[in-house]
Amino acid sequence: MAIQNSFIVSTTGRNTIEITSKINNIIRSNTLNSGICHVFCHHTSASLILCENADPDVRRDLETHMNGLVMDGDPRFIHTLEGEDDMSAHIRTILTNPNLSAPITHGRLALGTWQGIFLWEHRYSAQQRKITVTLIG
Repeated sequence: MAIQNSFIVSTTGRNTIEITSKINNIIRSNTLNSGICHVFCHHTSASLILCENADPDVRRDLETHMNGLVMDGDPRFIHTLEGEDDMSAHIRTILTNPNLSAPITHGRLALGTWQGIFLWEHRYSAQQRKITVTLIG
């Protein structure tokens, strides 16, 4: 059996937004007890990460590290149609990932104690990001 639902995440610009509870709500509403949850972000300038959800400093440090790896406005970039964060946002997504999977156990995501699923917005400006959740069980 496979079930699929989508939702929109409104971002305020470059940031991380936890979406674990939205995904767990989808799992609960479909009464799936065990299986696999696949999450997909339909965009090339935002990604999904499985990250610590207890201390926001972890995500701030990730952003600091990513800024050191991929510089906005790098003069080597040709693709700048949408601004200095355009190509860097695409590279950030490729370095992270637009999708991930996690097990479902006892009707919810079987994550570790301090784990959460986050949308990582890589653009400066506010965006509407579509997320599709596929449940297989």
